[in-house]
Amino acid sequence: MRTMSFDETIEDVLAQTMADDPRIILFGEDVQLFQANLYTQFGGRRIRDTPISEGAFLGAAITAAMAGMRPVVEVSLVDFLGVAMDALLNQASKLETFSGGKWKAPFVLRTTCGGGLGGGGQHQQSLWGWLSHIPGLTVVVPSTPADAGGLLFSALQHDGPVIYMTHKLFTDFWVENLGYLGRKTVDFDLPLAGMRGTVPEKWEPIPFGQAAIKRSGVDLTIISVGVGVHRTLEAAVMLEEEGIDTCVIDLRTVSPMDTAAICEAVSSTGRLLVVDEDYQGFGLSGELAAIILEAGINANYGRVCTEKTIPYSRELEAQTLPNKERIVEGAIELMDRS
Repeated sequence: MRTMSFDETIEDVLAQTMADDPRIILFGEDVQLFQANLYTQFGGRRIRDTPISEGAFLGAAITAAMAGMRPVVEVSLVDFLGVAMDALLNQASKLETFSGGKWKAPFVLRTTCGGGLGGGGQHQQSLWGWLSHIPGLTVVVPSTPADAGGLLFSALQHDGPVIYMTHKLFTDFWVENLGYLGRKTVDFDLPLAGMRGTVPEKWEPIPFGQAAIKRSGVDLTIISVGVGVHRTLEAAVMLEEEGIDTCVIDLRTVSPMDTAAICEAVSSTGRLLVVDEDYQGFGLSGELAAIILEAGINANYGRVCTEKTIPYSRELEAQTLPNKERIVEGAIELMDRS
């Protein structure tokens, strides 16, 4: 086993797959700078900078994929997809269905998401629920370097569009440049187990729609994704002191979702708490409630989510995002209700 950071994992998988498959190209804003090692290795024909026009280069990714390439497109922040949604909503997601399977769009859209760095409500959204709402898109949200590598390996082999989302708190670049820039006196709650960890010597694909059980428990099931998994594991230790034995599930992919693992865990504990950094209304937390209801599972339910626009103020931001204190409070309230 090797030890790698989240960023190193992404680069390692891209380097391996690009060496093996000449169809894989990488482009986006300033990628020759941010992926300097890959640029040195593969050159400007395969690592291409683009203008600051997400709609244009996402459209280029779709047509390149239709022509036989396998593009990896980098959009610096998921918030910026708002200016390029036609390419995802009306083109890439529907291409295979509308063509009866004759055309496909095998590309990976890499982007960052999530809060905790004081970047405000236009630069820290998660939005995986919004994207997963669209049929035809696969949405991946890894929480560890090992999962990041295995899921990216699968994404690069997939025959449709994959949205590959990295939480900013996992990456050295965003922590240093967005988090600490000018704010050396501010503390940031970094998920160290997500930023760096052991990875396999050889990359193997992790199937989409396969959740990971991070902790077993008999009293309560908590389901989360991304940084929320690490917050939940911290909360589970605190809950253990209260006599609550918690099962923690990491979805890893929001779409498709591992309904079998979800239903099995909730059936066992009879209680489900969803921890979701995305918006509460009309999103992942509601979908999970629907899954257990439609399966006929009798369970008590609660959720700890981002309920409103994320404030710029660090103090207000900390109260808005699902931190371990809010998770513990939500779990105890759910246990009391049941």
